[in-house]
Amino acid sequence: MLLRKAWSLAIETLSWIELQHLGERLALTRAAEQLRIQDAKAVGLAHKLVLETLRRRNLLDFVINQALAPNTLEDFKLGPQAFLRLFTYETRFGHSGLAKAESIAKLGRSVLGWRTLKEAEKALGRVLGVQLDGNLKKANSEERVALLTNNPLWFVKYCFRLLGRSDGLRFLEGTMNQPSIYLRVNLLRASEEHILEKLKSEGIRIEKVSNLKHTYRLLETRKPLVRTRSFHEGLFYIQDMASCLAAEIANPKSNMIVLDVCAAPGAKTSYMAQLMQNKGNIFSIDYSRRRMNVWQRQVKRMGVKIAVPFIADACHTLPLKLSADLVILDPPCTSTGTFSKTPSAKWRLTKRSGFHMAQTQWKMLRQCAEHVKEEGHLIYSTCSITLEENEMLVERFLKWYPEFTLVETQPRIGLSGLRGQAECQRLYPHLHNCNGFFIAKLWKTG
Repeated sequence: MLLRKAWSLAIETLSWIELQHLGERLALTRAAEQLRIQDAKAVGLAHKLVLETLRRRNLLDFVINQALAPNTLEDFKLGPQAFLRLFTYETRFGHSGLAKAESIAKLGRSVLGWRTLKEAEKALGRVLGVQLDGNLKKANSEERVALLTNNPLWFVKYCFRLLGRSDGLRFLEGTMNQPSIYLRVNLLRASEEHILEKLKSEGIRIEKVSNLKHTYRLLETRKPLVRTRSFHEGLFYIQDMASCLAAEIANPKSNMIVLDVCAAPGAKTSYMAQLMQNKGNIFSIDYSRRRMNVWQRQVKRMGVKIAVPFIADACHTLPLKLSADLVILDPPCTSTGTFSKTPSAKWRLTKRSGFHMAQTQWKMLRQCAEHVKEEGHLIYSTCSITLEENEMLVERFLKWYPEFTLVETQPRIGLSGLRGQAECQRLYPHLHNCNGFFIAKLWKTG
């Protein structure tokens, strides 16, 4: 029963992702609601199946299309498509192996029905027989790298141009690995010593990240972090090291006026409130009511007292007339630095996606610039590695706004920015064991 629920959820989730281009978590939530499945173990197993299948999607499709030739996967409806991908992952790359192929096929029939699966089922045996090494030799060098590192071909070419072939290959290989999980302890709720003792008592082993104030890398936990008492008491926030670094580079002080743009789900807001010792004012803006509902739950859990939420589109004039000591913008981006965590994103993007996203980011940057007071700072960060969303956008901004200048980003953990922007920082998963990230700090002169 558990397997049937998990596979039903996984098939429906993959179908939602294909149909509406949703992210993994939102698609899984919708599928669970639609199928009325609340079993936590089934949801967890489905989530793992979906992530691992999406991570390898191009390689799975390559194998399936070899088996289907002269037909292709696109000839099938979404349900059979999803099942074929899941079947190929489980039997060729997962833990089930060939021995369980027949039981997985029966599972597919029970979920989709034999009529729906009839045509696709003819290919299952051929999927098992595809000789991967021989077929990969027929592809050119860049195509092989794309398949073996599970990345889109356009992205492989982009990374080679950006980083060079050797470093680009290491980065692409790094996207196949899950970066570490990080916790940021919350001194608004208790002392650091008390929090560390509480985490230890709950079987959570962590180690301090050097150069950051309150960030720790997770080594071991007895149960999921979100189910621990410490989490519910707001003693820590699950926050990537790169995001913690951006907040510390912003360096907010007590009694400052801070404008947090694209604030949901609340990581930046809650960390800045902690660094400000809950003294001052933070105005947090996001366009999504759903995401701001999450923001409200998180800032309440973390004990934040100085943040005020606003729902607004930062591409247009903001509903606030204020000059802030600090404006921090972490806008929507292509998320090319987080492919290991959100693998669905890489299959939605094209080689023009960075350019198109930069147009939205530019509008937001211009709005933010209007709210920085003299001698104030503007922090711009993304979880993307593309030039279009980062250095090229900063170059454009500096030409349009000569009253701003780049200043050093401290503390220093990442590499220097590209295109001569040594003050900025870039972080890469394969080098820094965290999300790929870009951070710039701009000072408005008097």
